[in-house]
Amino acid sequence: MMEIKTNESLAAMREAGRVVARALAAAREKAAPGVRPTELDRVAREVLDAAGAASPFLGYRPEWAPVPFPAVVCVSVNDAIVHGVPDDTPLAPGDLVSVDCGALLGGWAGDAAVSFTVGPARPEDARLIATAEEALEAGMAAAVVGNRIGDVAHAIGRVCRAAGYGIPDGFGGHGIGRTMHEDPGVPNEGRPGRGMRLRHGMTLAIEPMLIAGGTDDYYTARDGWTMRTVDGSRAAHVEHTVAITDDGPRVLTAL
Repeated sequence: MMEIKTNESLAAMREAGRVVARALAAAREKAAPGVRPTELDRVAREVLDAAGAASPFLGYRPEWAPVPFPAVVCVSVNDAIVHGVPDDTPLAPGDLVSVDCGALLGGWAGDAAVSFTVGPARPEDARLIATAEEALEAGMAAAVVGNRIGDVAHAIGRVCRAAGYGIPDGFGGHGIGRTMHEDPGVPNEGRPGRGMRLRHGMTLAIEPMLIAGGTDDYYTARDGWTMRTVDGSRAAHVEHTVAITDDGPRVLTAL
């Protein structure tokens, strides 16, 4: 069940969202050739610690996971779509990196993700990331009072499919509030006019995931967490926590 937030609660969620935004900015700034994903995790931890925030990622273990997640960020590189476990493999020039981060502050959660390349982007990577960001903007624009979850899903999926990209089946966004994952689910593809109707005070984590090769197929790596493309093509993942308000969508995880 989704809790309808008061304006005061939305303000508190915005503070959690600011912490997430700062952590992602720090990780992105740190990323460079030779830097290890574990170092991106370290700088994100420092931001959370300085803010007095906890991580909803660290120790998180859904029923399908064989082990608890060991970091405060997911770092997904190249053919990794989401849930990448930070390791000590140095980043290389041209790598496509997606970083996902959450924060718990004052009893409220924030969740966001960003995709970027290490150094200059190849044209195909730049297009993939730009399309992911366009899909996120379309989804957020559809997150208005009176619309339904299906309208958000349709807006995201239409952008992704028109560009020829795949969408991993069964994964998408979610409600968010006192915990990171709440109802309702927010698919990255769907039929307009279907699903829960959106009301002022609802909060959603909207997160397009795109597969460059155009297929929807993925597999879970041996670490039990990292989702990778079956065809080996690259992937992008972007996300914001958004509040539905009578004045329009409000991004809670922007800098």
